[in-house]
Amino acid sequence: MWDLKRYHSLDYELKKMYGQKIYKLSINGGMSCPNRDGTIDTRGCIFCSAGGSGDFATSSGQSITQQLEDAKNLVADKIIAPKDAKYIAYFQAYTNTHAPISYLRTIFMEALVHPEVVILSIATRPDCLSDEVLELLNELNLIKPVWIELGLQTIHEQTSEFIRRGYPLSVFENQIHRLHQINIPVIVHTILGLPKETKHDMLMTMEYISRLPIQGIKLQLLHILKGTDLGTLYENGLVSKVLSLEEYADIVISCLELLPDHIIIHRITGDGPKKLLLAPKWSGNKKLVLNHIHKEMKERDTYQGKYSHRHRYS
Repeated sequence: MWDLKRYHSLDYELKKMYGQKIYKLSINGGMSCPNRDGTIDTRGCIFCSAGGSGDFATSSGQSITQQLEDAKNLVADKIIAPKDAKYIAYFQAYTNTHAPISYLRTIFMEALVHPEVVILSIATRPDCLSDEVLELLNELNLIKPVWIELGLQTIHEQTSEFIRRGYPLSVFENQIHRLHQINIPVIVHTILGLPKETKHDMLMTMEYISRLPIQGIKLQLLHILKGTDLGTLYENGLVSKVLSLEEYADIVISCLELLPDHIIIHRITGDGPKKLLLAPKWSGNKKLVLNHIHKEMKERDTYQGKYSHRHRYS
């Protein structure tokens, strides 16, 4: 089969849809964020680096087409048949609907018309989806599939205030339903290991998400990075508790057990720029993390049978 993972992975789903592996190209639309430009705040979320989650994206000083070509070169070594390769154009850095509609139309169309791009994926905030933006997304979705990636992080308002998310849960939920009405798939971003959140708190977020009409989720470990407000708190000893690899693997597996099978798992960990990473240090080895999680899932499957319902994806 396509995938030996014990969950409904993005790689499996894309191979099922397109008959081949699809590669994601991170590009930078040159936008800011309402949490940085003074619309809501000027400090950003406490965990967000200066790159605005786009530390691995290409330079916004180039055209979208040139960025796509440069990003293709970065993944070229992984591709067996480059002439047949297909890609997702992923607008990743900052808030990618936080700009005039005419500009958004120009850059999104430039990505969509690229002959090797099969999906347009746009990371944004739920408080940056105006009626105009939704109309544009609906229009673009008729040309090629469009995904929206929404940063939720947590359902808990106390945590939300601490990390300076900048919008209430009701805004997120309202936009989920509006996007569903126009058939735009939604991938929800969550962060595991936020300060003072327990495993129970994180699983409450998963239970909430599992009831929504979404299509995908990213499970992201909290990275504490230099140059962020969270990094300063950590360096001053005001945030000290970080998850161990064993704790993180246990929480990820518990999350996967709660999520419905139809929700596509886009990520079970993530990369933090190693030169900025303060903690947890073990997260700097992504291969180690993934191998540990998959090994733990296999062992639980063997001895407890917890994942028998996932085997149709393996």
